[in-house]
Amino acid sequence: MNLREAPAQAELKGFGADVTVVAAYGLILPQPVLELTRHGAINIHASLLPRWRGAAPIQRALLAGDRDTGVSIMQMDTGLDTGPVLMQEKIPILDDDTMGTLHDRLAELGAKLMVRALDALEAGMVKATPQPAEGATYAAKLERREARVDWRKAALAVNRQVRALNPSPGADARVRGAEVKIWRCAAAAGQGNPGEILSIGPDGLCVACGEGALTITELQRSGGKRLPAAEFLRGFPLTAGERFEAQ
Repeated sequence: MNLREAPAQAELKGFGADVTVVAAYGLILPQPVLELTRHGAINIHASLLPRWRGAAPIQRALLAGDRDTGVSIMQMDTGLDTGPVLMQEKIPILDDDTMGTLHDRLAELGAKLMVRALDALEAGMVKATPQPAEGATYAAKLERREARVDWRKAALAVNRQVRALNPSPGADARVRGAEVKIWRCAAAAGQGNPGEILSIGPDGLCVACGEGALTITELQRSGGKRLPAAEFLRGFPLTAGERFEAQ
């Protein structure tokens, strides 16, 4: 269905709905569609607008090291997540949150907030507030190159990258000529050349970064399964002193 075409717009209008609810649509709706229903089009967005407008707000919040995020219920206009906000609610980003866990918490919050917003809208108890100009940022869709781990970066930045790319597409790394994905890691003590395996223990592989180190606890070889580090190493033994390619 092409919403820019008159037949599609007529079909939508034929439902006689009071409001259009939009979630994860990914395209800007044309003005005629925004005006089809009495209350217009209401969008659920997984950020505290105007921060992280755009396609990948959850991943960008994790990559940036934001401490909080949330859900915004907004009245749509023809801009990219620029419409006035009806309701917002904040939640903390936990130290072990991945894109997957944070997405699920925001989805649950968003469903509840949307119901509240629709009830308030129908009762005339909510007013849309224009977004402030200051603080606006754009959450661009992730590019393929952003999945490659650069071990020259600080351990904190690599950890954020791994979390932001879990469960998809995963953080890419290369060791001994093999492509692997890193799914989970944690801060560790240690120092060495970026990408160097400092030690291997029951918890995983301790790998040096440009600043600090990380213990990798879950990995996956290309074509294989996601495995805890101990199981991964049984099939692909690595030793201290070997190095992941820096980038």
